[in-house]
Amino acid sequence: MYRLKMDGLFGGVQTQYGNNKPKSLHKTRRTWLPNIQAVSLYSAALDTMLRINVTARVLRTIDKKGGLDRYLLATKDKNIGSEFGIRLKQRLQRAIARQQQQQEQQEQQQQQRQGGSP
Repeated sequence: MYRLKMDGLFGGVQTQYGNNKPKSLHKTRRTWLPNIQAVSLYSAALDTMLRINVTARVLRTIDKKGGLDRYLLATKDKNIGSEFGIRLKQRLQRAIARQQQQQEQQEQQQQQRQGGSP
């Protein structure tokens, strides 16, 4: 039996179960699996390519939002649908905060240099 691994971005989609019901009315149990694709997505904040399993629906949403970083930052944790996605979002937020802190330090150093020399 196929089990959905939680190491990707699935947007809350899971394996669904139901019955085939042909003309003979003999019900046959079956499953519908999500359309999972393994894709490489670029993260500007992390400056790396990430190999991630995503559903086709999430991939369309990433395109609509303008990239992986914007998708993760704009999406609520409960709608990301996987522990992997939430951890990736937290990692992204830490990287952005670190970049902003470095930029502020550089600006302060430049101001000190300009103010210090007449």
